Parts: sequence; C-alpha cells; structure tokens
Amino acid sequence: MYAYTEFDRTAVRQRAAQYRDQLQRHLKGELAADDFRPLRLQNGWYVQRYAPMLRVAVPYGEINSRQLRVLARIAREFDQPDADVLQHAQITQNAIDPIRPAPPLVHGVGHFTTRQNVQFNWIPLERSADVMDLLASVDMHGIQTSGNCIRNITSDALAGIAPDEVADPRPWAEIMRQWSTLHPEFAFLPRKFKIAITGAEEDRVATGWHDVGLRLLRNAQGELGFRVQAGGGMGRTPVIGRVLRDFLPARDILNYLEALVRTYNRWGRRDNIYKARIKILIKAEGERFTHEVNEEYQRVIDHGAAHRISDDELNRVQAHFELPAAFCDRASADAKMARILRAAAEDDTEFSRWLQRNVSAHRNPDWRAVTLSFKRPGQAPGDASADQLDAAAELAERYSAGEARVTHEQNLLLPWVPCDQLPELWREARRLGLARPNIGLLSDIIACPGGDYCALANARSLPLAESILARYQDLDELDDLGPIDLHISGCINSCGHHHSGHIGILGVDKDGQEWYQITLGGSDGSRLSGEAQPGKVVGPSFAAAEVPEAIEALLTTYVHHRLEKEHFIDALRRIGHDPFHEATQAVRHITARSTED
Repeated sequence: MYAYTEFDRTAVRQRAAQYRDQLQRHLKGELAADDFRPLRLQNGWYVQRYAPMLRVAVPYGEINSRQLRVLARIAREFDQPDADVLQHAQITQNAIDPIRPAPPLVHGVGHFTTRQNVQFNWIPLERSADVMDLLASVDMHGIQTSGNCIRNITSDALAGIAPDEVADPRPWAEIMRQWSTLHPEFAFLPRKFKIAITGAEEDRVATGWHDVGLRLLRNAQGELGFRVQAGGGMGRTPVIGRVLRDFLPARDILNYLEALVRTYNRWGRRDNIYKARIKILIKAEGERFTHEVNEEYQRVIDHGAAHRISDDELNRVQAHFELPAAFCDRASADAKMARILRAAAEDDTEFSRWLQRNVSAHRNPDWRAVTLSFKRPGQAPGDASADQLDAAAELAERYSAGEARVTHEQNLLLPWVPCDQLPELWREARRLGLARPNIGLLSDIIACPGGDYCALANARSLPLAESILARYQDLDELDDLGPIDLHISGCINSCGHHHSGHIGILGVDKDGQEWYQITLGGSDGSRLSGEAQPGKVVGPSFAAAEVPEAIEALLTTYVHHRLEKEHFIDALRRIGHDPFHEATQAVRHITARSTED
C-alpha cells in the first residue's frame, strides 16, 4: 500500500499543528464559532446531534495494522463522552418513542462508512487536536472528509487482487488523491464531490452512483484508458451518471478531471443547496455540459500546463503497490493443500459456509481475500469496538501482510491470506466474533448512523437494523433466502445508500414521528444486482413497529413466487412489484386492526 513520503508526512503534521492553533483560539474566545466552523470542517470535524463527530480519511479503503491500532486507541481513550452529555442524549432518544425505548447509545467505537472512511461520534471538541496529532503519527487525517471539495476517493476493496481486474486502480486513485488534496481551485465547489474508481470487469464500487465514476479498460489496441461517467448521485433526486467518454487515455485522466470539475465549478448552482450537485447540472444541460467539458479539456491541453501522467510519475506511485514479499516468496500450494481445505470444509458446516460467503477468489489461486463481518446483533452495522480494531490489526499482521481494506459494505477485508492459513484465520476470527458467514446475505445490512447521532436525520436507522438483525440470525434461513442487499438511511441524504438496495428503507418525518419508506429493486451495478438503478417506493410509509413485519412479508412473497435457485432481485424483476406491494399493505391492515382492538 502507499507509504507517505516526507513531503506527505510534513504536510499532514503541519495541518494538525495549524488545527491545534485554531482550536485553542476558539476555546479562548478569540475565534468565533462561525469563523471556526469552516476550519474544523476542513479537517473532518462536525458537530452532530449531541457531540462532535470526526470523519477520518481512508483513501480508497487501504489501511495498515499500525493505523488500526491508533483508531483503537482513539476509540478507547477519546471517544468517551461526559456522563451528563450521554445521559441527556439517552433521555432525549427515549422521548422519541416512549413505548419503544431506544437502545443504549454506544461510545468507544469506530464506525466504517460506505465511503471507506472511519467515524467517531463522541470525541469532546477540546480533545480534538490531540486526536489530530495521534492520527498524523500514523499518516492519517480528516482533510477533505467534509466540505464542498473533492472527498475521499473510493475504490474496489479487491483492488490489485481481483481475478477479473483489467488493471490495478490504486496507483491511479493515489495520483488523483495527491492532485485533489488542497487543490486551490476546487476548495469551494458548489457542493461536495465524490469520485469512485475500479479496474475490474465487475462494478463493485457503484461507479454509476457517484459524481464521477471511472472504470479502467483496454481498447482494441490494448491501450489502457478510462470509461468516464458523471452526474450520478442519491439524495432527493437519485440519478445514474451518464457516460461522457467511452475511452479516455489513462495518462490524460487528470487533465480531463480538471476540465470536468472546472466546468462544474463554473456553472453549478450556488443559490440552492438542493440543486447544487453536479447531477442536477448535467441533467439540466445534457449534451451541452459534455460539449463544454470537452472544450475545456482541449484548452487545458493547449495551454501548455497540462499534467499528463508521465512514465516516471506512474512508476513512482506504482512502486508503492508492489506485492508483499511473502506473496512472492511463498511456494505454490499443491494438490495436498487443496485436499486439506476441502476436507476441513466438509468436516465443519460453519467453516464451509464461511469459505463460501466470506472468502473471495484471488488473482493468485494460492491466496484468498477474507472479509471480517461487522454485522451481528447488539452491534450497529459497521461499528467496531476498540478491542475489535486491535484484534483486526493483529489478524492483519498475522495473516495479511499487515494490510486491511475498509469495504463499501462497512466490513473489513484482509487481502493477502495464504490458502493454507484459512482454517487458522477462521478459528481466530470466530473466537473474536468476526467470522459470521453472512457476507452478501440479508443480515449484511448497510446502515447510516441515523437519528441516534446525526443532526440531519429524520429517523433512527440503528434500532431498525438491530431488530432485523435479531430477527434473521438463523444461518440456514439466511442461506435459503440467498443474496439480498438491505440498505437503511435515516434521511433523504442517503448515507445508507437505500436507493441502491434490493430492499431499501428510508427514514421520514411525519409530524415529529419516525416513519419509513420501503423501496424495492435498487441496484449498485454489481454482477448480482445488474445495471445500476434506484429502487421504487412500495406504497405509503410504515411506522417503525411495522417495518420488520413488512420485511418479513416481502421475503415470504419472494419465497412463494421464486423459481429454483432464483435470487430475490431476479424474482422481483420477473414478477414485478405488485405482489410485494399487496403483501406489505396487508401488514398495514393487520397492524391497524390490532391497534383498534
């Protein structure tokens, strides 16, 4: 993975020192809250419903064991609210629905996000500079995890190891990170700007749902280039990005991105926050936007200051992504090892399930990528305790060359696991509670923090996720239901990506009460889900108590109508939404009658 140069390291440490000075002046009353706000946001510090929230950047998801241990220390020592603050927050949460008390608010955890960041929800602001120094000590920060700028660039968790990969996207993502970080022209865009990049045939990063989605491919001559999509996004207006270039020579990607973002910066709306995203501009202007980007691209090249990526620069960055030494030195696993793994799988049903669900193919057939599941009852989807973060660091060091990846699905992936170490890794992960064989199944829920923490949320996500997780724990039942993407968002900002879920749940506010819309048929663009598209709303919204019943009705309908080995999303597309709509409405009628009784 990429190792910071002295230039990188100095820049991050200077930024931490600058933030400490800003914080001290603010705490002394020398810097007003309104003046301090943009400064803290530029470093990833929000003020949420009850306490500050820190968002830590994990570029394209790569993280090492030293960094995981520092995140564990932050969770253990800093993500600890004052007792009075926590008590007030809990009382406020319980008042939302006195009949259904809120579960205890959790602190001392890091939260993996859908954009491959890590968040903390309870760090007191007066301790925030100490946290910035601690992050800088392991080459981490919160720069550009907030604000109207180019945010954390995301990529495939299997980048560099996927069997279907055309080219490793990580060097390109790193070059884009260096280009976009503190870019003076793009520090105050009309709205936040998100880029995703993949080098694989299968789209595992939801490129169509991003402001810019990039896919590496080769043309008929074998030349490497990018397919460029722009204008995707969720929120109030879910839109799939349109293709601006079918093939752009890879070395010209920075020039094209500069032209694209500059065009957005020039014409994007700044008078209305709800219409400021690039998706609104492209939807309104259509081909005119594409034409303007291409003209600007030509001006960038003709100006003489174009930054086409040179061989030297590409080689410099690629050198950081060489294979681990153990990967190169290890002797090939022979047929005997294959028989050992097969026998172990046949001997233990749970291990066999884990191999099927949590272990992914690797470009080297003697190696595997293993996903540690952070989805289990009693723990919010994507939450990792300090002890779990420390344990993940230990597993990464022992089994994965000291490296892990934060996934889009809010789990943690170990990319460099030798086949012959799978049984031992499984035993260790199971002991730590991280080997739940549910990756890609119904209980592998994606959920935002929702109203428990976020000031923007209309409703809570986590109690709903908890009730569904508790209801669907039988592994036989989950296997029988097969792959289902269930995504939950606490508000229309869609941080839980409900639009792309096979089943999506959106929290809405009705006269101060929590209600939830259910959508069906969304897709992120992966091979299983098919072409990216937003789900469609199923009838009126549901009260919180009705949602688990509605989910069960949807799944019962699927089981009743499915063909042999037919997945949920395929059955839905074959028979249409009507049977599912009728099933959920029956739940509403039953609930209404029991309320009257």
